[in-house]
Amino acid sequence: MADPVHVAIEDESIKLGQFLKLANLVESGSEAKHLLAAGQVKVNGAAETRRGRQLVNGDLVSVAAQSARVSDGSTPDDFPW
Repeated sequence: MADPVHVAIEDESIKLGQFLKLANLVESGSEAKHLLAAGQVKVNGAAETRRGRQLVNGDLVSVAAQSARVSDGSTPDDFPW
């Protein structure tokens, strides 16, 4: 698996469904819902099925071979744009 990208969030926490889209791990909310229901999303190494799961700084989210880490903004995100 490639190194995770760091994705900065503005608040102290973010819902998993929102983070999946923000980190470009999914293209839509419906895709996120499908992947979560199938148990294909992992948070800190454990399968997660709840779209509303609250993520905080340092949490690692993985979908297949892609992963992203929640950042509090003190670490710049790794996106090229």
